Amino acid sequence: MLPLRFSANGEEAVIRRVGGSDEVRRHLGDMGLVPGTAVTVVSTNGGNVIVSVKGCRIAVSREMADRIFV
Repeated sequence: MLPLRFSANGEEAVIRRVGGSDEVRRHLGDMGLVPGTAVTVVSTNGGNVIVSVKGCRIAVSREMADRIFV
């Protein structure tokens, strides 16, 4: 398992674990980023990681992406 931010652009992955406080996990869960969810990394350029989840694009900070393991 590696943090999401180390995934390459265009890479498809499945979220295996979400770390952080209850508040962080709840926030990510509200965006659909929960274990078992398939994501595609759209871009890792700049300060955010942009992923496609269930047809929607979501930008998460690198700090948050470090808490999402794929």
